[in-house]
Amino acid sequence: MENIQEYISIDPNIRFGKACLKGTRITVSDVLNWFASGMSEKEILEDYPYLSLEQIRAALYFAAHRNEITKIVAA
Repeated sequence: MENIQEYISIDPNIRFGKACLKGTRITVSDVLNWFASGMSEKEILEDYPYLSLEQIRAALYFAAHRNEITKIVAA
């Protein structure tokens, strides 16, 4: 995923600076917890219709590559 900044933002004034889906207060950790609790992509999109599949996948990508890309997103 080349343009992670299109989907993920880090703002110290939103959710204590945690990585969030851009334009929302939903953190990457929220998305991970939903998957860990057994929710599917479809169920997440049904519960949060303002999210896109691309945002959800960006959260997973961010979590998997956090150490490599945190500096880019926070800049």
